[in-house]
Amino acid sequence: MKKVILFCICLLFSSYSFSQGTAGESAKYENRILIDMPTAGILEKGFVGTTSDVLPGGALIEILEVGAFDNISFGISYGGSNIIGAGYPGWYKYPGVNFRFRLFNESFGMPALTFGFDSQGKGPYFDSSGRYAIKSPGFFSAVSKNFAFMGFFSVHGTLNYSLENKDGDNYVNLSLGFEKTIGASLSVIGEYNFAFNDNNTKYFGDGNGYLNMGLSWVMGEGFTLGFDLRDLLNNQKWSPTTADRSIKIEYIKNIFK
Repeated sequence: MKKVILFCICLLFSSYSFSQGTAGESAKYENRILIDMPTAGILEKGFVGTTSDVLPGGALIEILEVGAFDNISFGISYGGSNIIGAGYPGWYKYPGVNFRFRLFNESFGMPALTFGFDSQGKGPYFDSSGRYAIKSPGFFSAVSKNFAFMGFFSVHGTLNYSLENKDGDNYVNLSLGFEKTIGASLSVIGEYNFAFNDNNTKYFGDGNGYLNMGLSWVMGEGFTLGFDLRDLLNNQKWSPTTADRSIKIEYIKNIFK
C-alpha cells in the first residue's frame, strides 16, 4: 500500500513539473506508437529515439530510430522471447526495420498523414506459420489529430497490410486509438485493433480484435515510461491468460546538442 501511495505522489508531482517526453500536456515529442499501433507521429530531423518493450513471457524488443530528414525517419529493431527469465532465449530470426514519411503535417482543419513500413511484430515468433504472435504492421498509413479538451485529446487511425500472411489471413487491417493528457506529464492511451488479418486461423486470433489500454508518464528529460494492459478481450488463442501486462521505456535525444 505504501508503494502505491508513493507512486501516486510521484505522478501528482510530475504533473506540475516540466515534461520533455511523449506524454502529457507539455510533451515535447510526438507519440509514434500508442501500444502496438503506429500513429502519424514522427521523429524530428536530428533526433534519435530508443525504445525498450518488455512483454509477457520474458520477451524484450529494442528499437532504435533516427530522424534523418524533415518528415522522414527510419529505424531498426531486434529482440526475442524468454530474454528475461530462465531457460534458452528465443531470439527472433531477423531484425525488424521501420520507415516513416509524413506527407501532411497537422493543420487546424486536417489531421497529420504518415505512410510507413514496420516489420517488427510482438511476442514469440512461430516459424511454422511465419508470423509473430502479434503481427507486425507491415505497410501502413496513419492519421492523427489533436484537440484542446481539458488538456489535449488525440485521435488516431491506421490502415495496414502485414507481410506476415503465410497463415492465409492477408486482409487489410484497421486500428483506432486515442490519447488523453492528464496534467503536464501523464497520458492515458487506448487502441483497438480490429485484427481483420488475424481472425481466420485455428491457433491465433479469436475474432474479438485486440483492445489495449495504458498509461504513459514522463520521468525526466527525454524519458517516458509506459505501463500497458494488452489483449483485454482475450483474443489470443495461443495464450491462456487475459490482459497481458507490459512495460515500455523510451528515450529521445537531439544528437546535435
